[in-house]
Amino acid sequence: MDRIDAMRVFARIVERRSFTRAADDLDLPRATVTDAIKSLEARVGVQLLQRTTRQVAPTLEGEAFYGRCLRLIADMEDAESAFSASAPAGPLRIDVHGMLARHLLFPRLPDFLAQHPGIELDVSEGDRYVDLVREGVDCAVRVGELRDSDLVARRLTTLPEATAASPGYCARHGTPATIDALQDGHLMVGFQSTSTGGLLPLEFQLGSRVRELVLPTRVRVGGAESYLGAALAGFGLLQAPRYRLEPHFAAGELVPLLAATPPRPSPVHIVYTRTRLPSPRLRAFIDWAAREFG
Repeated sequence: MDRIDAMRVFARIVERRSFTRAADDLDLPRATVTDAIKSLEARVGVQLLQRTTRQVAPTLEGEAFYGRCLRLIADMEDAESAFSASAPAGPLRIDVHGMLARHLLFPRLPDFLAQHPGIELDVSEGDRYVDLVREGVDCAVRVGELRDSDLVARRLTTLPEATAASPGYCARHGTPATIDALQDGHLMVGFQSTSTGGLLPLEFQLGSRVRELVLPTRVRVGGAESYLGAALAGFGLLQAPRYRLEPHFAAGELVPLLAATPPRPSPVHIVYTRTRLPSPRLRAFIDWAAREFG
C-alpha cells in the first residue's frame, strides 16, 4: 500500500474510531488496515493511534498528523482531477432528512447519477443530526437553523411552512381565526426536539416579529412521519413545509389554518466538516444540489 492510501486508511480510522468500521468503509480486509497503520507509525516514528478495548483515538501526534493527511489527500485528489480527463468517481456518503429525501431528493437523483456515472451514493435518512466525522458521512442536507459551528454550510433553498389540522379535529375543537383563539381549548401534536428533548413551539410571523406558542398536547412524537400521521389522525395542530402538506390539502385530509401568520420558512443547507476538504465527487454533488434546489 502506498503512502497516500495508508494516509486515507489512517484518516478514516480517526473519523470512525474503529479499525473494523474503517475497513468496511474502504472495502479492505481488517488485516490490511492493521498492517497499513503499523507501517505508517514505523515510517513517521511515533504512535499515531491509542487503542483500547472499546475504541481507537488519535494521540496528540496523531491529531496533528491527521490534519496534514487531510490536506495532502485533498491536494492529491485536486491534482489528479485537474490533470486527468476522468470524471469524479467513487463512493459518496450523504445524510438527508427523511421527508426531504423521499419527496425532493430521490426524484431528482437519477439526473445526478446520469451526469456522474462513476459516483456511487450511500444515502442515510432520518430525523436525528449525525456526527459527520465520527459516522464517516461526507455531507448532509439539513432543514432548519444550523447549530454546528464547525461545519461548512451552503444554503440550497428555503421551504415555506404552513399550519394545519385535520377536518375531524376542526369539527371537534373549532377552526381558529386568530392566534389568540388557539389558547381556547386547542391542542398541538408535540414534536420533540432532537437537541433538547423538549417540545418545539408553534411559531407565527407577525410582520417582522415571530410569536411562539406551546399548546397542550396529548400525543408527542420524535419523527417527521409520525408528526404528520398524528395530525392526520386528529390529535392536534402541526406546522410543516407546505410541499409536504399540499397533497393532503388537495385530498381534504388536512385544513390550512392561520394563513396570514405562517411559520417562518425553513432554510435548507448542505453541510460538510471543515477538517475534510471536499473531494471532486463531493464538490460535484454540492454544485449539482445548489443548481437543482436553488
